[in-house]
Amino acid sequence: MAAQSKGRRRGLALALLLCAAGAGCHHTGPTVLCIPPEFPRELDKASLPAYTVEPPDILLVEAVRAVPKPPYRIEPMDALLVQFATPLPNTPGTVVVFVEPDGTINLGPEYKGSIRVAGMTLPEAKDAIEKHLKSLDLRNPTVTVALSQSRILQRISGPHLVRPDGTIGLGVYGEVRVSGMTLPDVKKAIEAHLASYLLNPEVAVDVQAYNSKLVYVVLDGGGAGQQVVRLPFTGNETVLDAVAQVNGLAPVSSTNHIWVARPAPAGGPHQVLPVDWRAVTALADTGTNYQLLPGDRVYVAAQHLVATDTFLARLFAPLERVLGVTLLGNVTVRSVDGQFTSGSTGP
Repeated sequence: MAAQSKGRRRGLALALLLCAAGAGCHHTGPTVLCIPPEFPRELDKASLPAYTVEPPDILLVEAVRAVPKPPYRIEPMDALLVQFATPLPNTPGTVVVFVEPDGTINLGPEYKGSIRVAGMTLPEAKDAIEKHLKSLDLRNPTVTVALSQSRILQRISGPHLVRPDGTIGLGVYGEVRVSGMTLPDVKKAIEAHLASYLLNPEVAVDVQAYNSKLVYVVLDGGGAGQQVVRLPFTGNETVLDAVAQVNGLAPVSSTNHIWVARPAPAGGPHQVLPVDWRAVTALADTGTNYQLLPGDRVYVAAQHLVATDTFLARLFAPLERVLGVTLLGNVTVRSVDGQFTSGSTGP
């Protein structure tokens, strides 16, 4: 009892110290909730710092400009722009053809046959196409060949998972370390890496899935374990949002003992922000409906009576089992003894 009284006095002294420091205080029964005013809340949220990329985020990378360094070698899945000086009647003067997986292109049914261009430069592909057109006895087989779309775009553009080692893969162009960087830094890192293969590359980078930043809701089971739910952090969640995403409070939860535990560096002071649940829900009071930050724990304690009942049940269950076995054994011995007694007194 003396230790409990000492603990209450210490807690009250801490509350008074916070109040003296300018925190806003709320009285919930015998509990004094002193909340520093600088913590962001519902209707008074703060803009968060620039997002830092970490595993396992998913980045969306789009190649804005991806011009290969000369001499460029044509490969399957490239798209070539072919312009005819004198096209056949009823055929377009310019066509876009894709290089097939076997390395050939087909100019259409009017220009019979396929032409192999994979591994060639654009001038070599021009010569190969003109040679094919000459075999068809065209009057003027001259063409102009340009690269319409490179397979490079397909290898760079798309979603990229940040690997456990903090890198993303760019196919044949290797990998780039992005962990701990902001999006502008990631953009610069990717462009600097691609500069070894492309002329003045430019990419656009955004986050497709925010997987690395989480908040936690811990529901105490009153001595029967604890349920921990991980929720993705998007920067706009409050305490009420987090509890709503876990389908509300459990039947054993206490509405008078809810708080937000905010992590701090090892050895640093802990930040515990009490939540007045009734005020947040029934009165729409935003004073303790805090804006959550990455790593926050919304802790919901169990009702004291439930915890006490679970403790007593576990304490007395072994005794009940022992007494039950003893009683059963006593009844069995008496029953057997009664049978022998009745047998010995018979005729």
